[in-house]
Amino acid sequence: MRKTLPLLLSTLLSTGTYAQETIDQQVMQRIRTEAYEHSQVPFIASQLTDVSGPRLTNSPGYMKAARWAAQTLKQWGLQNATLEPWGRFGRGWSTEKVYAAIKTPYYQPLIAYPKAWSASTKGLVSGNVIILDQLTLAAIDKAGNSLKGKIVIVDNPDTLLKAATSAYYTRYNANTLDTLPDMYMINNRDEIVKYQGIANEKAAIKRHLASKGILALVSTHPGSRDGTIEVSGRAGYVKGQELPLAEVVLAKEDLLQLKRLVHANIPLTLELDIRNQWHDADQQGYNVVADIPGTDPKVKDELVIIGGHLDSWHTGTGATDNGAGCIVMMEAIRILRSLNIQPKRTVRIALWGGEEQGLLGSFNYVKRHYGNPLNMQVTPAQQKVSAYYNLDNGSGKIRGIFLQNNDAVGPIFRSWLQPFADLDATGVSRNNSGSTDHLAFDAVGIPGFQFIQDPLEYETRTHHTNMDTYDHLSIEDLKQAATIVAAFVYNTAMREEKLPRKELPKPARFIFDLDDPL
Repeated sequence: MRKTLPLLLSTLLSTGTYAQETIDQQVMQRIRTEAYEHSQVPFIASQLTDVSGPRLTNSPGYMKAARWAAQTLKQWGLQNATLEPWGRFGRGWSTEKVYAAIKTPYYQPLIAYPKAWSASTKGLVSGNVIILDQLTLAAIDKAGNSLKGKIVIVDNPDTLLKAATSAYYTRYNANTLDTLPDMYMINNRDEIVKYQGIANEKAAIKRHLASKGILALVSTHPGSRDGTIEVSGRAGYVKGQELPLAEVVLAKEDLLQLKRLVHANIPLTLELDIRNQWHDADQQGYNVVADIPGTDPKVKDELVIIGGHLDSWHTGTGATDNGAGCIVMMEAIRILRSLNIQPKRTVRIALWGGEEQGLLGSFNYVKRHYGNPLNMQVTPAQQKVSAYYNLDNGSGKIRGIFLQNNDAVGPIFRSWLQPFADLDATGVSRNNSGSTDHLAFDAVGIPGFQFIQDPLEYETRTHHTNMDTYDHLSIEDLKQAATIVAAFVYNTAMREEKLPRKELPKPARFIFDLDDPL
């Protein structure tokens, strides 16, 4: 046996059979060739970022990107390409102008962005800076009339920049891929309810602050440094959640400078001109959906779905979060169309809206089509989905895949990754990745997976920041990712059986639900 084992392995490799999975090596090579020699990744990336601009849910930038994606998928030959509504989201919002500067004791421009769904200033305003010890009703009442006409900063003990003690740009060691722990797991509804309660309390306090006649509330993000600012927003798109307050986030270096001047009793005046636009015409939320129809009469009504979220925050152009995922999924499906692949099962691409506000697009799509995790009453269509594959952890190359504790698919995925070992995609972690759209599918018992990606500078530089732009994309990594996604889609669509499933989950409240709001 010792002498015949190498011969057996050689035979298996040459025929493309691994762990009893048959892989068409010729198709795998065709996918590689198309992905690397005829890539459309830079074109797709430019359209979704530079051309469309920021893609905050229901903003003009989001709708522009969604319409372009649907039209492009149609031009590539996909069928049923459409903007599919998933439910009422609320008001759209975009920034029209941001100007912030020190006016006295000298002029200095400041790096500033408004929070999403915050109010505008009343034109160009100028006022002195006042610091509150803390943002509480008692502190506001104690300051009283002194707040009128002022620009407010809330003091805190954080007076230092986060030290740059580790590399901002990293890749995984291949030896760690199979043992990666659970990542991005913010799936405990009780914790989110607690957080939402705190957020609602803060909103009430801010309304009280606005009633005192302040010009704006200025803050920074604790982890910001080097002019990179993390900015998000709150639920001002929901009726009744609006805040009549201009909220501005500054670079941390700028805010620390302002605080030092105030604490040194140096008279400090800022001028601000923040103009934000509300968009009320259509308050529906939309996903982009398109199909490559299946061709096998026995299984053509079964689905392989791929997706990423199209929405972003508003300070950058959403390149790594999550333009990258949408770029890869569009390129993967373009590759399959360009090779005239005739899949047995239907292949569907879905680009989600409202992910940043709580997986709203994907969850409500799943709820409408496949079932409700609240009572686990699933539709017949739930059984027709073989797998959902997601990409949403930045611009890094695919290094493997998380199993979501679905151990039965482990050997299958290992065999599918084998032809791409030279592209560094070898890892299969049985653990979970959370906080993105595959959770909506997993919640109703559909096999849903997030790929393992190299971190690069996703968490250290670009995630939700003003640095999330085209130039922080790794184009070569995205080509590699599109290659592997296309291969996984092909293998799933052509496999004799659907992928194995875990036991159907017990009924549970999903962490986000439009019909069961926090």
